[in-house]
Amino acid sequence: MSVKLVDNCDGIELYRLESGNSYVEIMTYGARIHKICVPDKNGVIQDVVLGFENPTEYRGPNPYFNACIGRVANRIGGSSFVIDGQRYILPANERKNHLHGGIEGFDRKTFTATIDGDILRLKYLSVDGEEGYPGNLQVTVEYSFVDGNLKIAYFAYSDRPTHCSLTNHAYFNLNGDYKSIVNHRLFIKSHSITNIDNELIPNGEILDIKGTKYDFSCMRVIGEHLFDNDGLLQVAGGYDFNYILDNDGGAVAEVIGDKSGIVMRVYTDRPCVQFYSGNFLDGTVKGKAVFNRNCAIALETQGYPNACNIPSFPTTLIGKDGFKSETTYSFSIID
Repeated sequence: MSVKLVDNCDGIELYRLESGNSYVEIMTYGARIHKICVPDKNGVIQDVVLGFENPTEYRGPNPYFNACIGRVANRIGGSSFVIDGQRYILPANERKNHLHGGIEGFDRKTFTATIDGDILRLKYLSVDGEEGYPGNLQVTVEYSFVDGNLKIAYFAYSDRPTHCSLTNHAYFNLNGDYKSIVNHRLFIKSHSITNIDNELIPNGEILDIKGTKYDFSCMRVIGEHLFDNDGLLQVAGGYDFNYILDNDGGAVAEVIGDKSGIVMRVYTDRPCVQFYSGNFLDGTVKGKAVFNRNCAIALETQGYPNACNIPSFPTTLIGKDGFKSETTYSFSIID
């Protein structure tokens, strides 16, 4: 295993984490995954995440490609919350709501990198008032890649009570051809999701999904109901739902590439995962690849979305103990 600096592109440092014949590339801009390159069932190395060829391209418009998301992942309804009687107004960047940290969330920030053995450590100070959030928040994201296991550890500490819920917005296509995930198979260890309104904002209601088209507790093909034009699938344009995990310490999700035989298992200590089927991908280009709708999925481990406005949800408010979390994406080949 090794970690090394491989490029500096106009102030964006690019690091490579190698393990055997596999490797991951991480950049300082957005503490972002640039590549995850692992062997398929035929031994051919496939890059299984979407993104651009040149790290500087991420400074332009993109759908949060593989970035650290913060201060708060997912949506905050009405772009505000109250702490200790004071209302904090956040920028609205999705209709009237606040999405993925705002107009310039952590995906638009340059982190400072250090190498500590097999760990790449990335740090950023989010100052009091940034994107409307209170408190100076010191954020650390640590990446390690050993034996096909990409571990992401998050730490954040604030000098004032504030909301914090960090994740990574990686877009996965386990075939490495970026064409479609419709025939990928998916398992999510969950029997319930948070209900949403017509702007995808959780309203506090928990829905039992056992046996429904939203249920992936028994592995099945993603495309089985993906294009059904009814219910929440119509509201979201596909899958874009927060699954409440039945987390017993094992894998909380598993995906299998139908052509490659690559298996990805997800392990986390977070209570939820957002399954997003790439409904809003719009033709972004990477070399000869075109990223169209449903060409990739995201499995974003997270706290309950909009928890800052729903008292019945476990809080995302952090105090002196801060925020700590780990998520691992484990890659192997189907047996």
